[in-house]
Amino acid sequence: MSDLEHLDVLVVGAGLSGIGAGYRLRTMSPTRTWAILEARDSLGGTWDLFRYPGVRSDSDMMTLGFPFEPWTDPDAIADGPKILDYLRRTADKHGITERIRLGHKVVAAEWSSDEALWTVTVEHGGSRRQLTCSFLYLCSGYYDYERPHDPQLPGLETFEGQVVHPQFWPDDLDVSGRKVVVIGSGATAVTLVPSLADAGADVTMLQRTPTWIASLPRQDRVRDVLQKVLPERAAGTAARYKNVLGTMGVYELSRRRPAVMRSMLSKGAAKSLGSTDLVADHFTPTYDPWDQRLCVVPDGDLFEAVRSARAHVVTDTIETFVPHGIRLHSGRELDADVVVTATGLRIKLAGGIALTVDGQARPTGDLTVYRGVMFAGVPNLAVCVGYVNASWTLRADLASRYVCRLLGHMEQNAWRVATPHAPEGMKGRPLLPLASGYVQRAAADLPQQGDGAPWLMRQNYLLDRRDMLRSDVTEAMSFGR
Repeated sequence: MSDLEHLDVLVVGAGLSGIGAGYRLRTMSPTRTWAILEARDSLGGTWDLFRYPGVRSDSDMMTLGFPFEPWTDPDAIADGPKILDYLRRTADKHGITERIRLGHKVVAAEWSSDEALWTVTVEHGGSRRQLTCSFLYLCSGYYDYERPHDPQLPGLETFEGQVVHPQFWPDDLDVSGRKVVVIGSGATAVTLVPSLADAGADVTMLQRTPTWIASLPRQDRVRDVLQKVLPERAAGTAARYKNVLGTMGVYELSRRRPAVMRSMLSKGAAKSLGSTDLVADHFTPTYDPWDQRLCVVPDGDLFEAVRSARAHVVTDTIETFVPHGIRLHSGRELDADVVVTATGLRIKLAGGIALTVDGQARPTGDLTVYRGVMFAGVPNLAVCVGYVNASWTLRADLASRYVCRLLGHMEQNAWRVATPHAPEGMKGRPLLPLASGYVQRAAADLPQQGDGAPWLMRQNYLLDRRDMLRSDVTEAMSFGR
């Protein structure tokens, strides 16, 4: 008998997904022993890591927040500190904080069919230790917290100013009165630019290609009315479904009638900017909406900053850095005191943990997802992955509820092992339906999905809700004692 500490369920990651998983385990599997291991020194995940100016949600908080703890703050699109405070209060209120072990980084997990156990290797306090669990649930998101994408910008070493990546924003950086160039056009860049302008910087967003951008109200007036006439939980549910349906409608329109959505987004941008020329030059991508993730700006803050000339947009490519700034292929030079490389993140699914099944390495790039939660041929392991076309938490919560349903079925039937098995000859397809650079760069490391249920990872909350909460948990699954 092993003298290692043993837990029924081990959750990896104490961000949105891990806190949500803890709540579902506590309420749906109250007899099980469990803990959450978090590599960093505080909970919150993304919302504790990112500290750049203006960091905020890129979707509404009624759906990014937990269904069991409705978001009640007036801001429907909220800044990072508010979200982090919400996560901390939620974890405290529901008895989850006491189950979180900070500074515990999981580096490897080995499954033994003979023992029906995972042996998990953890780094903590400068040393390594092991513990075992019956079920392993990976809730670490899919971004690399330690290493962002490095596009190898030419001549960067010759630049005499300061270079900053948003993932590692220095607390003491003062941009007031300084020339700042933000390289990039994704969610991070469009958040940074108006915030840096508000801080007194002369800021330019340098983009290689435009991104589709939609302006949404920072506050949700319909939600505000619902909160006045309904109990808190009912108001939260009603607002949640209103936004779920709205987001799904935008996505489906983008997929089915892209020309209509292109026109709507272009007209909205032109109205905010007061210029069709600016839209044509800098806010009209060559791809269709939702081929890449749609960016959201609250109350059109980016457009307002550009319209008022407090911020500028340049669409061009970098020839080389020079001591005082950046020379572009057009021949133009941008002077800069500070360059912010908002050039993207790196995907690292399952937290980069080395997975082994009966002595055989199982890299994530060789795996196929089952219901978007488990992997074919990998026993007693689940991974929490949210939506790319809607709030992360919507799917993360469904995944945790599915895991608890599966655990309940195993307990009821005295099964110790549950393993999905893919049918012979099933055709694979990419896991994430985006042409975004960060997805394409990670293609070799991402698992694939299949060509039919239950091997599809749908980007549809209503269909997923039906399947994850009511489907037969024994479908395409083998069990053992």
